[in-house]
Amino acid sequence: MTESFRDPWMFFLFLPIAVVFGAWWWARQRKIASIQFSTLEVLRSLRPALRERLTHLPLLAKVAGLCFLVVALARPQTASTLVKRNVEGIDIMIALDISDSMLIEDMKPLNRLEAAKDTIRRFVKARSSDRIGLVVFAGESFTLVPLTLDYDLILARVAEITTAQQAHIKDGTAIGVALANAAGRLKESTAKSRVMIFLTDGENNSGTIDPETGLDIAKGYGLKIYSVGIGKDGPTRIPIYATDVFGRKIKTYQPFESTVNEDLLSRMAKDTGGKYYRASREDSLQTIFKDINELEKTKVDVNKFTRYEELFQMWLVLAMVFYAGGWGLGQTWLRRLP
Repeated sequence: MTESFRDPWMFFLFLPIAVVFGAWWWARQRKIASIQFSTLEVLRSLRPALRERLTHLPLLAKVAGLCFLVVALARPQTASTLVKRNVEGIDIMIALDISDSMLIEDMKPLNRLEAAKDTIRRFVKARSSDRIGLVVFAGESFTLVPLTLDYDLILARVAEITTAQQAHIKDGTAIGVALANAAGRLKESTAKSRVMIFLTDGENNSGTIDPETGLDIAKGYGLKIYSVGIGKDGPTRIPIYATDVFGRKIKTYQPFESTVNEDLLSRMAKDTGGKYYRASREDSLQTIFKDINELEKTKVDVNKFTRYEELFQMWLVLAMVFYAGGWGLGQTWLRRLP
């Protein structure tokens, strides 16, 4: 609640009041009569009566009444503002490839998977009113986190993500199955904007649902897909982890031919009104998610309702009381004769 004046320019009326009062006072001082005495010793012992001390009270009361009137004319008021926020959130499903090829160490801080996890964490922290879910896939797909506003839960699950080898699930890249799984999670969504972010570093080579069928399912539900191809194409090395007889973890490398099916990922985005990105470095992956964050803005409508309460009545009553009191005293007990 705030206090203000509706017509503050009315305070300029204080100026003529001050001018008139000053002119009257100056003229009165010039007209004061005087009597000459040979000595003031006798007069010094005299004390003015109460009426003499209050002789200027009627005038001061009238001036105060006029000042209160000016304040009333300025219309003091209080304003109570109610802000109503209408938030139209977005439902976002992230599908992340966790096949063993995501362990290829061509992206910081460690490999493709850790770069993707780090970027997803930043993306989640940048949202505020959107439901986010997470599907992971390799040779098969499963839902790690359904659509939720519990961002702490999402961040905790992201931190736990491992590759297919470490999770002891079928390796491979089942793009069609992942598409169908993520689309199914968005099927019942009532949000006006439903988005899938699909990240993979390979091409479809596994699963019981082919990519075309998975894409048809996503299009049938009216979903928008932002697809991201991770890593560089060409010969590389994939780390293989094993345990020796002493229980120590040993890392070796084996040759691997890395390929991303850009034609499929581009079509997934184009056919659903999304966008395809290629991320060959960790900084480009962060730029991609930043771009998606800008493209998919949560709609927030802010409506403000302000209620004003007038306070001039009190000042008007004071003006009437003081002016009437000053006039009454001037005509009765404190009346002065020429």
